[in-house]
Amino acid sequence: EIWILKIPAPLSQTFFHSPPGLLPADLYVYQRRSTCLELNGTHRFLEQYTYNRELFVQFDSAAGVFVAKSELGRITARNWNIQREFLYLRRSAVDSVCKHNFDLDEGFTLKRRVQPQVHVSPSKKGHPQHHNLLVCHVSDFYPGHIQVRWFLNGQEETAGVLSTNLMHNGDWTFQILVMLEMTPQQGDVYTCQVEHPSLDSPVTVEWRLQADSARSKMLAGVGGFVLGLIALGMSFILHFRRQRGKKLLESGLLN
Repeated sequence: EIWILKIPAPLSQTFFHSPPGLLPADLYVYQRRSTCLELNGTHRFLEQYTYNRELFVQFDSAAGVFVAKSELGRITARNWNIQREFLYLRRSAVDSVCKHNFDLDEGFTLKRRVQPQVHVSPSKKGHPQHHNLLVCHVSDFYPGHIQVRWFLNGQEETAGVLSTNLMHNGDWTFQILVMLEMTPQQGDVYTCQVEHPSLDSPVTVEWRLQADSARSKMLAGVGGFVLGLIALGMSFILHFRRQRGKKLLESGLLN
């Protein structure tokens, strides 16, 4: 939570309990920032006050009192610490604000799990036996902590691995691209392995170079099939024309 006020110096001297001349005479910005922190089940409430970009006083629930951070904050901290109700509200904020909101949000943030989608493909078209990048695209996962590793024929690859920064999708999910420089050979098996809190075990996706012979056979088969269809179509056309010509000839002779 952040509050920002623009106040003239005469009013700010009264608000901060500062003596005349300590604050500039111009218009400056006053900010109050409230923060909740959590670490291993321990909650902490922090409230910081800034004037003209200078942190001058701070309340930390770990200390339980206001502490001056500059000369400007000495009188302010002393006056706020003797205001019992004002001080009590800050001390109780660790329970009424931090712990309360943490319990409300825990199910949606800390306990939320969305499994990643994993896809592997070369980064560009062309002859696959040339130097290339193999891309492992991991998307639509939550939380953001994730580990992506590359393997070649069962051995982990660490050299030539490139990665983008973690990218926000805008819907509480993330995505990342992890790329591997490669010069694939026939029989090589590349594996992208993904570990994530939403998964009981790692997800692996394999990629391998398609054999030239298999590709040639497939193309030859497709080509033969197409040529066969063309030949069959031509034979039907020729047969139809012959039959039609024969009928016309017979009709002419009869007449």
